[in-house]
Amino acid sequence: MSYLDFYGLQIEPFSNAPNERFYYNSAQHARAMTRIMYAAETMKGLAVVVGDIGTGKTTLARKVLDSLPTEVYESALLVILHSEISQEWLLRRIAQQLGIENPATEKLQIIGQLYRKLLHLHEMGKKAVVLIDEAQMLNSRELMEEFRGLLNLEVTAHKLITFVFFGLPEVEDTLALDPPLLQRVAMKIRLSTLADEATKAYVIHRMAIAGTRETVFTDGALKLIYNYSHGFPRKINILCDNALFQGFLMRQRVIDEAIVQEMAMDLGFAAGMAASAEIPSLDIPAQWTPSGLPPEEVMPPEIVEGGQEFPAATELLSEPLLEQEANITSDDLDLKLEEFFEDTFKET
Repeated sequence: MSYLDFYGLQIEPFSNAPNERFYYNSAQHARAMTRIMYAAETMKGLAVVVGDIGTGKTTLARKVLDSLPTEVYESALLVILHSEISQEWLLRRIAQQLGIENPATEKLQIIGQLYRKLLHLHEMGKKAVVLIDEAQMLNSRELMEEFRGLLNLEVTAHKLITFVFFGLPEVEDTLALDPPLLQRVAMKIRLSTLADEATKAYVIHRMAIAGTRETVFTDGALKLIYNYSHGFPRKINILCDNALFQGFLMRQRVIDEAIVQEMAMDLGFAAGMAASAEIPSLDIPAQWTPSGLPPEEVMPPEIVEGGQEFPAATELLSEPLLEQEANITSDDLDLKLEEFFEDTFKET
């Protein structure tokens, strides 16, 4: 008998592998979803989601990806696994994610393919949205310049692609490597830890999704889980998983404070209040359905440091790359692309 059978569970309730099925819609995550969907719907250009390790950024990114309807969006999620990547690799991966089957090997050719693809999507009435997880790994000025160049791909009063960066707080330093790109951040969202009651609701939610609504963790145990995890979802998962397995070994169907205390000590978790400011969380439904709310109901962009709101990216650009002219020819397009590449993507 496994601990799943012992507790009447169908699947592991506290795996740290991203799984949309276990997505917990806390108040802060609902707000983050609403703002990200707003950025995608209105093609803001660049939005940034910042949070410490274990605050649920990856799970949120996957939830966003699954929430963007394919009939409206051409969307993709790109996870950056290491920092030693080239500009060509990045552009090729973005091209592949957006459905370009055979991306070129030369940078300018890839950008040309991307532009034609984005223009085609625009003509079809679709919006291109690329989510970048672990964006802090893109830690070079050259890579940031590539994103700025891609954000220049637009038609009159309309951006052709929107990026959403998900990353650790260092992502802000990464963006600052290219100050003009930093100025184009249209929305910044910060994820914090879960509060005491939200931690309790999170544990109960995951147990219910896994197959049981029985009271497995006592109130005292849940209080200790919060104290030792500081409200970080990843640490909550690790502690709860160990506590359930220990309870199974002891043939104890109710997880009490003693089990949580022992597991926390084994894991080296220190009790105390979380260092970061918490955002109280409630069980509320997400308020945004893509393309489903009238403009007056859409939440405004996030206000960032110093009480200043970054202006929309379009306000920071001069003339758009391409005017929408009904009689434009293929040769005209090629000439405009060539001029754009020379001005924007000069080799350094």
